[in-house]
Amino acid sequence: MTGNVAAVVVAGGRGSRAGGDVPKQYRKLGNIPVLRQSLAVFATHDQIAWVQPVIHPDDGEFYARAAEGLRVLPPAFGAATRQGSVRAGLEALRDRHPAIVLVHDAARPFASPALVSRAIQAAGGGAAIPGVAMTDTIKEVDAAARVVRTLERASLRGIQTPQAFGFDALLAAHRKALAAGRDDFTDDAALAEWAGMTVDVFDGEPGNIKLTTPEDFSQAESRELAALGDIRTGNGYDVHAFTDGDHVWLGGVKIPHDRGLSGHSDADPGLHALVDAILGALADGDIGAHFPPSDPQWKGASSDRFLQFAVDRARRRGGRVVHLDLTVVCEAPKIGPHRDAMRARIAQIAGLSVDRVGVKATTSEQLGFTGRREGIAALATATVRLPWSAG
Repeated sequence: MTGNVAAVVVAGGRGSRAGGDVPKQYRKLGNIPVLRQSLAVFATHDQIAWVQPVIHPDDGEFYARAAEGLRVLPPAFGAATRQGSVRAGLEALRDRHPAIVLVHDAARPFASPALVSRAIQAAGGGAAIPGVAMTDTIKEVDAAARVVRTLERASLRGIQTPQAFGFDALLAAHRKALAAGRDDFTDDAALAEWAGMTVDVFDGEPGNIKLTTPEDFSQAESRELAALGDIRTGNGYDVHAFTDGDHVWLGGVKIPHDRGLSGHSDADPGLHALVDAILGALADGDIGAHFPPSDPQWKGASSDRFLQFAVDRARRRGGRVVHLDLTVVCEAPKIGPHRDAMRARIAQIAGLSVDRVGVKATTSEQLGFTGRREGIAALATATVRLPWSAG
């Protein structure tokens, strides 16, 4: 991390207008919860030191699945209003003393890393908010839907999040509003204006839409798939030799066995092959380049961290992993009884539905090192979708 910057991601609402049987921030786009996408843009940004989610007290199980593996703080619990939820997030951060805080709505999953960087740069110690110029003619109407006047659109902006503030100034403004009995501000910029802060506007992004209605979700899904037209395929291969032990790790699952596998981390050849497959699709080196076995911090490390890292590398480039296929080659242990658990675990780590993860097993007909029961090999294929601009 290179900055003393925090982000509050507000995810405590119910989102009833979006439909569905779960709050909208936990609905999925491309099999990834909206909240996970919103959190990830901050959790993977190198200028963000802390990410503070704010959730509804009833959503703990939904949240745990959506945020698994992300570099975020334990969630704070929100209040009855958005303003109260933001205040809860700020209070949770106060002992960390950030200089700048970004406040973002979880229902805006398409904010880019570049937008986050612009917000940090624009904030200084004051207040800055992203805005987009209006392209439609804007009319003011009365209660009977009759036009009262036409507004000059050149002076209007549609305001988005993340909104950026000096942390101490925003926390003081929230506390002042609480003391004054004001809990009706719909965004932090309005509260900052009321508290006497000067608020600047920087360039937002037309694609940084807020998901509110079922139509928003349908359009977002179609738009995202159309934008991710650069479809990549990568392959991975890994081998680990047997050693003394009583279990092996395969595909993120601990399987009892009369031998163990030798390796610097937990020696999971399945997850290691999947990591290399994703990195191959990204043309981004291999697992050894990012997690060298000479580095003692990875000794005994759980390989789910490596797979999560590779998935996040795709997300940082505006893309996503859409399918993973794993083949395990060994004489023993038998993979069949553990296949479904492996698929479920890989899907959980990668943020995919189980129907986008394949796990197969074969023997080498007693040929070669696997046939001699000297070790286990794994082969993997990953399909990754990237925007054409990703290179």
